Amino acid sequence: MRRTKQEAEATRLAIIAAARRTFARRGVTRTTFERIAEEAGVSRGAIYWHFANKTALFDAMREQVSVPLIDRGDYTLLGDTGADPLTAVARFLGHLLDSVVKDGDARQTFLIMMLKCEYVDEFEPELARQLRHWRELEAKLTTVYARARSAGTLRAGLSPAMAALDTCVFISGLMRLWLLDERSTLIRSRSRRLVAMHLAGHRSPPRRRGA
Repeated sequence: MRRTKQEAEATRLAIIAAARRTFARRGVTRTTFERIAEEAGVSRGAIYWHFANKTALFDAMREQVSVPLIDRGDYTLLGDTGADPLTAVARFLGHLLDSVVKDGDARQTFLIMMLKCEYVDEFEPELARQLRHWRELEAKLTTVYARARSAGTLRAGLSPAMAALDTCVFISGLMRLWLLDERSTLIRSRSRRLVAMHLAGHRSPPRRRGA
């Protein structure tokens, strides 16, 4: 009996992996259970045994990994009150890049979520969830930039709220272009430098000696 449960779980995981590959290749809308069954080497009935519909399978694929910027993030680095606030933001953004560089499943799922899914019909509620997480990130960043202003390191005239929104827009565009740049001809090799330049634009210039 235990072996049967193990085999069923192995089949379930194989189906999820096949769905991820097929979604990434064909897009979510154009992917059918027949295609996934062919990719997984199982019958369509085997998929229905584990998943009632495409939405359930999609959700199972999502739950296997933590997708940067789409899931609720790990804000530990932003909460490091001992670090220079802008350095904390730089480390956080570097961590986001690492999450797609080092984890193939997370990277492929992120690609699907950002570029290969139409958020209509049963998938439309996902947009509201993503917006909630973006608002949460914006609030966390606003707090960090407020610390930077108190420390005198935030550029004069830049409010913490606008700095936070600017960083949200920056990292959203950066990650989207990073996913598109599969051959590393545009942005992947320069993404760390772009993060550094973004934070440098938020930092107040060093005071001149004698000023």
